[in-house]
Amino acid sequence: MPIDPTAQISSLARVPASSHIGPFCVIGAEVELGEDCRLESHVVIDGPTVIGAGNHFFPFSTVGVAPQDLSYKGEPTRLEMGDNNTVREFCSIHRGTVKGGGLTRIGSRNLLMAYTHIAHDCMVGNDCIFANAATLGGHVSVGDFAAVGAFSPVHQFVRVGRHAYIGGGTVVTQDVLPFSKTSASRENAAYGPNKVGLERRGFTSEQIRALSRAFRSLHMMNTSQALEQIQSEPLSNEVRELVEFIQGSERGFIK
Repeated sequence: MPIDPTAQISSLARVPASSHIGPFCVIGAEVELGEDCRLESHVVIDGPTVIGAGNHFFPFSTVGVAPQDLSYKGEPTRLEMGDNNTVREFCSIHRGTVKGGGLTRIGSRNLLMAYTHIAHDCMVGNDCIFANAATLGGHVSVGDFAAVGAFSPVHQFVRVGRHAYIGGGTVVTQDVLPFSKTSASRENAAYGPNKVGLERRGFTSEQIRALSRAFRSLHMMNTSQALEQIQSEPLSNEVRELVEFIQGSERGFIK
């Protein structure tokens, strides 16, 4: 097991022989690493934290540390992370809080670029991209294949739907519709379906056209009228997901 002699690893931590632990890394007592994880240098992982296989942590990332919440009093809340995530320089990922369910969870194959922050009690799916300094407040949920642009803060309790794309510098205070392209280039607004991203992931032309029709109704009408119009026709799986997301919104959504 290649462990640099300057690394500090608790004797109670579970670190498999396949791990690579670089200089000046610190691993706490309640940490469990999966196979083939790589910590480059100066990485801090605290716990309780369970991390899957094949994750790659770059210098000065801090993972599983206590949340930045004044209500936190040292309770044994958790962080869980899946497999094959890339966590770049100076990222911070915090454990949950009791009032938020006690768990922060990150799926698999996500890319967290430098300075990304994932706060307490967030739920992140699989195959997401967080560009430099993307910031999730507490209790945020992010669906699979979503992309959060650089320097984009996401307010507490916001939901970001699957396959959503958030442009750089967008301040997100309401839910982001699944399959949408949302940006602050003129004002915070959804500019129809994330067509390029959907095409890259194998969505058919008909699937994208159905979403485009639904987004057009949302643009032209108020929400109640739009949902009535959308549901007056047979729904594709993607449009049904869009409708259910809107119906389940508690903070409102970016139109």
